[in-house]
Amino acid sequence: MSDALYRDLILEEYKHPHNHGRLEKATHAATTRNSSCGDELAVTLDVANGTIRDVRFDGTGCAISQAAASLFTERIKGLPVADVERMDGEEIVRLLGVRPNPMRMKCATLILKAVAQALAGGKKGVRS
Repeated sequence: MSDALYRDLILEEYKHPHNHGRLEKATHAATTRNSSCGDELAVTLDVANGTIRDVRFDGTGCAISQAAASLFTERIKGLPVADVERMDGEEIVRLLGVRPNPMRMKCATLILKAVAQALAGGKKGVRS
């Protein structure tokens, strides 16, 4: 796939994100921020029996952070927590189809950081 098609995918996910919003009955929650650009994501998860049953994200940020959040939340729904905890930035790169430059990689992996913090912090949530 060409870079132009990947850019189109990112813009489509940004304009029409999946799993956008917040879960009312979340078991885990966290909010995190990329201090270098100001992007901020809140994530809420419904986890039962070691599996992510549902996930939502909300926040503000660039097209890359929002597209990555949309793609990643779609990817982890229904997965065991242990599998999600092993995921790293390379999973985000695979989902986006392109490797963002180092500054944008922080934007792309913001959702990964938020999910990890939510899983570590449980219902009370954490903020970084």
